[in-house]
Amino acid sequence: QVQLAESGGGLVQPGGSLKLSCAASGRTFSTYALGWFRQAPGKEREFVADITWPGGNTYYADSVKGRFTISRDNPKNTVYLQMNSLKPEDTAVYFCAARSSPYGLRRSLDYNYWGQGTQVTVSS
Repeated sequence: QVQLAESGGGLVQPGGSLKLSCAASGRTFSTYALGWFRQAPGKEREFVADITWPGGNTYYADSVKGRFTISRDNPKNTVYLQMNSLKPEDTAVYFCAARSSPYGLRRSLDYNYWGQGTQVTVSS
């Protein structure tokens, strides 16, 4: 089992920045990649970004490319999501997720473990 705990959400003005953290615990050695999803009210959960644990390879959704940066701190078992140039449409609950398999698409069902989520609200 892997436990994930997100933090860093909050209220920010358009154009502002936030940095989210996700601390992983438990059987973290089984994790191949950690990623971020988000879900806005009335919408399906969507992929944001992920990073592989062994090599640090990153992948971003088109909607956040150039604005968001995912990174990892392996000794701390922590993944970060630096969010810059935030837009109102970025408003959502952001979830940290872990994937144990290197195979599969970046869909919610491909991730084995989930955090409880942290609210990000972009509004003036």
